[in-house]
Amino acid sequence: MDKKVCVIGAGLAGTEAAFKLAEEGIKVDLYEMRPMKMTPAHKTPFFAEVVCSNSLGSFEICTGSGLLKEEMKLLDSLILKVAEKHKVPAGGALAVDRVKFSKEITEILENHPNINVIREEIKKIPEDYEYVIIATGPLTSEKLSKEIQNLTGQEYLYFYDAIAPTVDAETVDFSKGFWADRYGKGTGDYFNCVLTEEEYEIFYNELLKGEQVPLKDFERAVFFEGCLPIEEIARRGKETLLYGPMKPVGLTDPKTGKRPFAVVQLRKENKEGTLLSLVGFQTKLKYPEQKRIFRLIPALKDATFVRLGSIHRNTFIQSQKVLLPTLQLRKNPKIFFAGQITGVEGYVASAATGILAGINVSRLIKGLEPVIPPTETMLGGLINYITTEKDELQPMNPNFALLPDLPKKVKDKRKRKQLKAERAINKMKEFIQTLYVNT
Repeated sequence: MDKKVCVIGAGLAGTEAAFKLAEEGIKVDLYEMRPMKMTPAHKTPFFAEVVCSNSLGSFEICTGSGLLKEEMKLLDSLILKVAEKHKVPAGGALAVDRVKFSKEITEILENHPNINVIREEIKKIPEDYEYVIIATGPLTSEKLSKEIQNLTGQEYLYFYDAIAPTVDAETVDFSKGFWADRYGKGTGDYFNCVLTEEEYEIFYNELLKGEQVPLKDFERAVFFEGCLPIEEIARRGKETLLYGPMKPVGLTDPKTGKRPFAVVQLRKENKEGTLLSLVGFQTKLKYPEQKRIFRLIPALKDATFVRLGSIHRNTFIQSQKVLLPTLQLRKNPKIFFAGQITGVEGYVASAATGILAGINVSRLIKGLEPVIPPTETMLGGLINYITTEKDELQPMNPNFALLPDLPKKVKDKRKRKQLKAERAINKMKEFIQTLYVNT
């Protein structure tokens, strides 16, 4: 009797997971609720629909997205094969004809002999499959969200994503601030970017003028007091930020011996401290405006933003609390999660986790142990980030700060990225070779 797998959701992650399993000769039931029930963002019944942008990010191997694509090619990604076929001119980025891209992926899966497509909404997690992969994305239906909440624990499912920008620590000017916790508490875990009154005045005025992203209908419920955009706080008065996310109370600048006029606190996003987030700086500013305005903070004048801020509807689990690095649920290893619901961000990151979930389910069915990609790879770095213990997980896109340092220090940033990329590709090739040992 064939061992069947259930994949819930035919987005980028579910598509990759189902295809990987099917190509291994494993029977898959692929559930997709569209078009029977549409999300507020999707427009078509096609699989792997790209909703916000038609770009899958840079080709450049020295970018997080570009390196992850190279790794995915080695893993035989369906998404990238079809994207290459239907790409449209976009400079150094891989952009696709949305309809042709999604339509062909749908046709491939619907016609695959090992995939049974079922167009209906899953309201309860099925119990009659040997393995289940949940890849329902950031707009998971309300009923299934409640099921996942019951499965993972109420406190581990987030429905709104208030993201503050994150910068590459190497690009911060640490001479323009100091490490300290308020009132001397803690172990100096926050870097305080100092602003004078004049610098604050310039920043404040530009913040008020910043161009914002229009809210979609399904995002309007986001604006509650605990999750206000920083520009919204600023509109309540010139000094409001000084009593909120930019308050200097409890801090003394060691250079002056005095309290700064204003500070922006940076907090470590990972144990290595290579990623630093701007505390309390969730925002609806357009991406170019975020870079322009936040670089008015002296310590961030030349900062590289590896993730920009946003506030939007986004269902995701606290993977660091509930998932193993194999993407299995700790409470029930027969259940896997993949895609944006795990806390990765972006099209390629979502698809890549689907590939890994497919690989691991396939291995288990064959009597083999599940695998974890090396942390030196971009996929491994992402998996390590979302499943490593931390107080709170915020979604993360692929970026070089997720990768461990090189054995020897390399000053040139471009060269450093090139060497990390070469190491990642070699590690991924070695990883792939191990997949076929004893199979």
